[in-house]
Amino acid sequence: MSDRIANAKLRDKVMSAEEAVQFVNHGDKVGTSGFTGAGYPKALPAAIAEKAKAAHEKGQDFSIDMYTGASTAPECDGVLAEAGALRYRMPYQSDPTMRNKINAGEMKFQDIHLSHSGMMVEQGFFGEVDLAIVEAVRITEDGNIVPSSSVGNSVEFLNAAKKIIIEVNSWQSEELEGMHDIWTVPPLPNRIPIPITKCGDRIGTTYIEIDPEKVVAVIETNDPDRNAPFKAPDEISEQIAGNFLDFLENEVKAGRLTYDGYVMQSGVGNVPNAVMAGLMDSKFENIQAYTEVIQDGMVDLIDAGKMTVASATSFSLSPEYAEKMNNEASRYRESIILRPQSISNHPEVIRRTGLIASNGMIEADIYGNANSTHINGSRLMNALGGSGDFTRNAYISSFISPSVAKDGAISAIVPFASHIDHNEHDAMVFITEYGVADLRGLAPRDRVAKMISIAHPSYRPLLEEYVELASKCKYQATPHDLRHAFDFHLRMEETGTMMKQD
Repeated sequence: MSDRIANAKLRDKVMSAEEAVQFVNHGDKVGTSGFTGAGYPKALPAAIAEKAKAAHEKGQDFSIDMYTGASTAPECDGVLAEAGALRYRMPYQSDPTMRNKINAGEMKFQDIHLSHSGMMVEQGFFGEVDLAIVEAVRITEDGNIVPSSSVGNSVEFLNAAKKIIIEVNSWQSEELEGMHDIWTVPPLPNRIPIPITKCGDRIGTTYIEIDPEKVVAVIETNDPDRNAPFKAPDEISEQIAGNFLDFLENEVKAGRLTYDGYVMQSGVGNVPNAVMAGLMDSKFENIQAYTEVIQDGMVDLIDAGKMTVASATSFSLSPEYAEKMNNEASRYRESIILRPQSISNHPEVIRRTGLIASNGMIEADIYGNANSTHINGSRLMNALGGSGDFTRNAYISSFISPSVAKDGAISAIVPFASHIDHNEHDAMVFITEYGVADLRGLAPRDRVAKMISIAHPSYRPLLEEYVELASKCKYQATPHDLRHAFDFHLRMEETGTMMKQD
């Protein structure tokens, strides 16, 4: 038995996933650890999936509602979705099998701001939580949990659940202990301020305090996180990154930013990694991150001495960097802090840090409304994630995207966004490979030319054609011709491209 289970009573609860699945019942509401493919349960989801399959073969119902921090992995979200074991899921997903089930109407999914999700569970918005399944680096002598490579909503789930199952994963480095900063948001009403004024402030414990009496099973595992390699940035990603860095330089020239005062929040992917590669050779020093996810590029900035602190709730690392983190966690915990997502994404702290947010999008319209989640208005891609938390509360909010997708069939700049996650009141700056549309201080009609300037050249005439139609409408505050506002999307549905066909 692993010496990572230091509590004698909980050592007596060690069992296999196949044995522990007895505690999961049809209709249960289950909260699990996990965020961006890090720190999710590795063993029990497969056992739940098998239990569901066996029940279905007998003509019996078996499905659960599942809440997480964010995305998990094929061996969690994927196996459960494939087995038809999920009735409802929130607040974020990125699994292709699950996505297909949701879009086919075979499974319910609720897209929720990540900063809201834990509180909503703890306040009973979804009913009572039957079970929490949480991955740990170890269990302390007092029966408390040292989280692994993410924190997510684990604190709220553990507090709210009637029963707890802990997966102790020996693949995760024990030296992660000390990297976490666990502080629980006090109950309503009249909450005290969160005492974080700088990205590197530590205000809590290195473990999650739980009631050991609620623990019904402990499962030992030795399995890696979903650590997918990042693709090397392509030419377009590098152009977008260059435009973003030029924008930062212009903020310095305008006196709104200093070379040693950049606090960043960044989404995950090729373009953010290209931005971070560009920062390596920039004039910016003492960079700080107050964000959701730590990825390869941030680790490089820390190693180079360019980034002094990175605060997040999770990792999203390539296999090479995950191994590096496991081997050198004791060094990295001097500059990396993992917090509950109720803190990493909290509007109060985001506003206080004065960070510059940068997130991806599916499309934006000519007035500056952004769609992060749905293709052609109805087809879910992933979910909102924390982009809403950061966009509304950032000092400066930005969205970055290639100007087209699917070999030019889809334009990222459209007349009217087919689904709006971030409205014109929150989104400030849009960046593609064609430049920067800075919408700050501009009334709606004054934004149009800026947005068209960053569209792909092949779509600019169509956008200008729409603007001409809208200019003839009766009301000119934010003019739209509703007969043609979604022509781009209708053409996509009918012909497979937003371009007009001869």
